Amino acid sequence: MNQSKIRRFVPLFVLLALALVLAIAIAPASAQQRARSVTIQILAVNDFHGNLVPPSGSSGRVTLVDNPSPTPDVTVDAGGVEYLATHIQALEATNPRTVIVSAGDMIGATPLLSALFHDEPTIEAFNRIGLDFNAVGNHEFDEGTQELLRMQNGGCHPVDGCLDGDGFNGARFQYLAANVVNANTGKTLFPAYKIKNFSGVKVAFIGMTLEGTPNIVTPSGIAGYNFLDEADTVNALIKELKKKGVETIVVLIHEGGLPAAIDQYNGCPAVSGPIVDIVERTDDEVDLFITGHTHQPYNCIIDGRPVSSAFSFGRIVTDVDMTMSRNTGEVESITVNNVIVTRDVPKSNWMTNLIAEYNAVAAPLANRVIGSITADITRAANPAGESALGDVIADGQLEATDDPGFGDAVVAFMNPGGIRADLVYAQISGSEQPGEVTYGEMFTVQPFGNSMVTLTLTGNQIDTLLEQQWLGPNVAAAKILQVSEGFSYTWSTAAAAGSKVDIASIMIDGVAINPTGTYRVTVNSFLADGGDGFYVLRDGTDRLGGEVDTDAFEDYFQAHSPVPPGPQNRITVAP
Repeated sequence: MNQSKIRRFVPLFVLLALALVLAIAIAPASAQQRARSVTIQILAVNDFHGNLVPPSGSSGRVTLVDNPSPTPDVTVDAGGVEYLATHIQALEATNPRTVIVSAGDMIGATPLLSALFHDEPTIEAFNRIGLDFNAVGNHEFDEGTQELLRMQNGGCHPVDGCLDGDGFNGARFQYLAANVVNANTGKTLFPAYKIKNFSGVKVAFIGMTLEGTPNIVTPSGIAGYNFLDEADTVNALIKELKKKGVETIVVLIHEGGLPAAIDQYNGCPAVSGPIVDIVERTDDEVDLFITGHTHQPYNCIIDGRPVSSAFSFGRIVTDVDMTMSRNTGEVESITVNNVIVTRDVPKSNWMTNLIAEYNAVAAPLANRVIGSITADITRAANPAGESALGDVIADGQLEATDDPGFGDAVVAFMNPGGIRADLVYAQISGSEQPGEVTYGEMFTVQPFGNSMVTLTLTGNQIDTLLEQQWLGPNVAAAKILQVSEGFSYTWSTAAAAGSKVDIASIMIDGVAINPTGTYRVTVNSFLADGGDGFYVLRDGTDRLGGEVDTDAFEDYFQAHSPVPPGPQNRITVAP
């Protein structure tokens, strides 16, 4: 280039540079701020439990005003995947930088429409919604780690195949399991975290379940895995994330809190529970906690950090707007809002078609009448902890195992947490008459597919079993086992845990048990493995496996219909 051309070029370059500097200097402050920051949106759900169809009763409502009885509460109907998908799509449209997450229990303890197909319909629904990450919850382990791996990777069920007639490709979203570690290899079942990059700003999403998961799932299904402390697990990852250039950290955790009021779904009314301690022990580098497990809605600030929960069954979506500095990657602001999934919006056509497709396959089984009831049979417990429905279920399990061919059982025990719904006289699921019970209604009561196990315990071990209702993981909230006809005992409210039951009060057919005598006892497979903290059942001998609990329930109804509510007179409580 000759010098004359250079002289002409230099002034032009200088002028352009000056113009650019001047433009930046006079740009509005908001534009400068936008240039220096990036705002993302996080949409969160938790504890969906396969509720594709809008949940009925109180499970399908959000309380707006909690009025004192007898004035009715002010509520709004909410939930159902057809409406959930519409709400999420509308919220997602407000920000192209949107991440959709779940804090666990998307599957497990699900209604028949999902459970009959091993929860494949729920996975397909959330694939369509565009879920990015799901932290494992305790109910993700209901059918064991191998089945959960199938949920991620796809393939037909090893026993039942693909019941809907086509294949199953698995989850397009990523399961996260930071604190679920293989005892032999030290590796997590799923990735501990995933990092997303938003215009140069890295955000880490750590996912985990509650440390106490082994106490509330069938132990054999998670054999070989350790469940680690939640806060310790997160804290151990901070240095690793920092090395990868991450300054913004979101924790998706299947553990939660208990608000003091039910009508503040977007507030924080004196929230207590395990999540408070976990947050307070977690490194300050964590910016946001999205929680679950307790089936409660809240929007809190704990230890200076936002902590939210979106209720359960798809009734709420938590909408988080988070602004971060492009220069430092640090969070500048977080706004959290719990949005009710109202049913006054158009249904998602895709979800409607999905439900119709699976209903067509499930309907003949779900609507089959198995028997009838004389009145509502509910889970509501009396002061002693005994429910009418618990009595009926325990009676059915005893009847299925009380002869020599099936175990010679003299008593059956049922865990209250395994009873998931009431039998309502007026409920109509298909073409049945009032009072008639369908297979689908029965399945909703016991959706876990546990088999029955009959084993031998001594009288002392039965006493220990009853004491464990207030020990170990049951210290904070007692789990009163439901018992079959002919078995009775008394427990004391005043006595200390470990001494609440006088062994002399434990009767079988009116005869006090012998502490050193042996008795055949029936429980479900969850309890037989020590579930819910009833560890003494692991010591039971001469185990004999039986049929699935729902089969026993159905046989009982066919033999005894119309079935009346249980008498609730087998357990008594003394001061």
